[in-house]
Amino acid sequence: MPDPIHALFSQACVLGLEADQVLFRAGDIPERVFLVVTGNVALHRHTQHGATLVLQHARAGQILAEASAYSDTYHCDAVATAPSRVACLPKRTFLTRMAQDPSLASFWAARLAREVQIARTRAEIRTLPRVSDRLTAWLTEGNTMPPKGAWHHVASELGITREALYRELSRRQKHK
Repeated sequence: MPDPIHALFSQACVLGLEADQVLFRAGDIPERVFLVVTGNVALHRHTQHGATLVLQHARAGQILAEASAYSDTYHCDAVATAPSRVACLPKRTFLTRMAQDPSLASFWAARLAREVQIARTRAEIRTLPRVSDRLTAWLTEGNTMPPKGAWHHVASELGITREALYRELSRRQKHK
């Protein structure tokens, strides 16, 4: 069955992003809803203590920052972690279509529920006390390590330092 959310974006404009390019920043007003077409865009939340948490890695086919469709401001920064393309639909158009089409709204609600489940799993992983347990749980969820130069993104997603992740990866390499 075709994805009605993707169909909604079929006539949307498409923006190209370079790796590390910012799509929007926390505090900006959401005027568009974004669907990642290619690449990967991460949502970064900066804590009061200076840490950066990755709250979402939106990959091809995923909506970025879904909650922003119902918010007056963005609560995170969106940063491309690889060269990416995103389809952008005016927020007003998106919400109007949801209001006009109950089956589309139902599909959207189910998608949002899945994203809540993913967020809860990510939060659970971050509560694990050992770096090795966090990495194992993250990998068990179907994630894979990116190329070596992008490992710091995994550290942010796991809520650990880059150095702690590098030590764990080195330990695993030695025990292979």
